[in-house]
Amino acid sequence: MLNSNSARVLIVDDDREFAESAAEVVRYHNMSARVVGSVAEATQATRQEGFDLLLLDVMLPDGSAFDVLDNLSGMATSSIVLMTGSPSIATAARAVSSPALAYLLKPLAPDRLEQLLDQAALRLRARTQAAGDASWVSACREMDDVSDMVGQIAGTDLSALITGESGTGKELVAQAIHQRSGRRGAMVEVNCGALSEELLASQLFGHERGSFTGAHQRHIGFVERADQGTLFLDEVTEMSLGLQVYLLRMLESKRYERVGGTVVNTVDLRVVAATNRDPRQAISEGRLREDLYFRLADVTIHLPPLVARSGDAALLAQHFLVQLNRIAGTSKSLSPRSIVLILEHGWPGNVRELKSAVRRAFYLSKSELVEPLLVAVPRPSAAKEEAPGIPVGLTWAELEEKALTDALIRHGNDKTAAAKALGISVRTVHNRLARRRAHD
Repeated sequence: MLNSNSARVLIVDDDREFAESAAEVVRYHNMSARVVGSVAEATQATRQEGFDLLLLDVMLPDGSAFDVLDNLSGMATSSIVLMTGSPSIATAARAVSSPALAYLLKPLAPDRLEQLLDQAALRLRARTQAAGDASWVSACREMDDVSDMVGQIAGTDLSALITGESGTGKELVAQAIHQRSGRRGAMVEVNCGALSEELLASQLFGHERGSFTGAHQRHIGFVERADQGTLFLDEVTEMSLGLQVYLLRMLESKRYERVGGTVVNTVDLRVVAATNRDPRQAISEGRLREDLYFRLADVTIHLPPLVARSGDAALLAQHFLVQLNRIAGTSKSLSPRSIVLILEHGWPGNVRELKSAVRRAFYLSKSELVEPLLVAVPRPSAAKEEAPGIPVGLTWAELEEKALTDALIRHGNDKTAAAKALGISVRTVHNRLARRRAHD
């Protein structure tokens, strides 16, 4: 069975026993199932949330499956399957002319239902990537594990702590968890490191009019705005310890007071947090309360740096280029040398740095082929070093050899430091030196 990434299935049937049996099969495969028994309930359900598969009984107490289909006009539906225990030629004819994927007899064979669930999972994954969710554009096992974990926890109330270097896509993972959670509210993002303790408290919990100088009116805080949704605490280890106490109290009790207020408000939210620090080290350094850590980290999801995702840099670059071509109506492509450079670069800024490099190369390229010099990223440390002269007339291979030689000289033959300065891996430095010795 394919990983479903929390595909959502709506079962519309007034035969409660059959509907609940089908729902059990759906949930067994880690998908979300909702059961309703009438046209009115189905119409309301599809207006409240999107579904990846609709299983519709033809005959319903207040109409038929075709009434449900009429009410879906203009709405996005991935798969529609009509079911009946009393087949007729007239019904079959209408089913063939409808947008339904299949017209099946009840009871459904288990293997046929599983096949339909597989198809829904495939369509969900394809839509996710088409929507530009670059966090899942990957060929490495670690990112597959991340995707699987998101699918498993999205429909629960488990808190999640996402760790990883800056630029690895922590916010994208938080968005994926929220989008697949089924929560009606919004995902509200809080950058815990961008505001002072006093201002963050006001922004987080809100404040009453007159609670401090400049508070001319009541302010609705992030917590209240995230009611029925997800509160995303980015860089949570940068929050002051004093404020962490109030945050923990709110997460434990689901109650809070606005700054300057006396009314106790209740809230229903799911919390997802992120940090680019090692949480355990942050605890030992006194940056993060251990009790808050345990409350935030029901599940921990770690995103590996791009340099550790073998081959993913090229896949992501192609993905970003496809998006840019779609926007601009062009058909630009990366030259073979650009792809080599992308694979060799260290990408210390991770996916964020790669995306910026591809965007710059795309817009600066005057031809349909994006060349390596446009993709190359100047390192921030380069401005502090004296730039060596580059003779005119050298080939690209000769320029690379000269750059490697100059870097090794500047860093006292320290191959690790030279690799970092050039933005390539240490293994690449050793491979080039080995080729150089072989040709000498």
